[in-house]
Amino acid sequence: MKKRYFFYLVLLAIIGMVLYAFFIEPKRIVTHNYTVGSNNGQKPVKVVQLSDIHIQENYPAAQLEKIVTKVNNEKPDIILFTGDLFDNYAKYGPSEEVITALSRLTAPLGKYAVWGNHDYGGGAARVYAEILAAADFQLLENSGVNLSVSNGKSIYIGGLDDAMLGNPSIDDALANRQSDYTILMSHEPDKADEVLDHDIQLILSGHSHGGQVRLPFTAIKNVMAEKYFEGFYDLANETTLYVNTGLGTTKIPVRFGVPPEIVVFDLYI
Repeated sequence: MKKRYFFYLVLLAIIGMVLYAFFIEPKRIVTHNYTVGSNNGQKPVKVVQLSDIHIQENYPAAQLEKIVTKVNNEKPDIILFTGDLFDNYAKYGPSEEVITALSRLTAPLGKYAVWGNHDYGGGAARVYAEILAAADFQLLENSGVNLSVSNGKSIYIGGLDDAMLGNPSIDDALANRQSDYTILMSHEPDKADEVLDHDIQLILSGHSHGGQVRLPFTAIKNVMAEKYFEGFYDLANETTLYVNTGLGTTKIPVRFGVPPEIVVFDLYI
């Protein structure tokens, strides 16, 4: 009798975990707030990072409205998107709905994005740049922009082309840099080791999804997100890397122990 009771208890727990992983956690967006740099008495620059939205039938464009509301409530100065807007554009690509939602994101110093591998695949390469431009995002493809901030200093936002399906060039990405502080966007985090001698203070990446599923003693890792997997890493030459675990899912529409995240950096320079 006790064995049967225990069996049913375990079975119910497994069913509950599966239901949670498929239907609850993928929509349970959390906002993580971090301070980068030492408080120098100046007003920090608020940077929001979004990554790996992977719009698909299981994560429709309507889900973007929740993301937009959460981001705008943070009142960011800058919004950065580190790639993978659609999961497979050819199968599900509601461009107009996506443009409408992304257009509602507001940031006085601009909205910037880079290519992810899914932005090249599935037919998305034909439309990705156009969708971003229509939503007032600037696509940084081995390029960057210099921004003046309220304390009189400047930030350079650089963007690398996708490391898997594009043609990244760090020299081109930083060619026009004239700034006190540099942020580099690179979709794949393991690319970070190749740029550490370029005086970059903060690298923002995605791609890993944090594995999507976290179980004891296991880590599901993605190609080019094997060494750097999630969260903060202090690298050489005073460079900090942050790997965003993303907002959507790919392959299997589940998350367990890795809720979708929006990341807010209060940046002191």
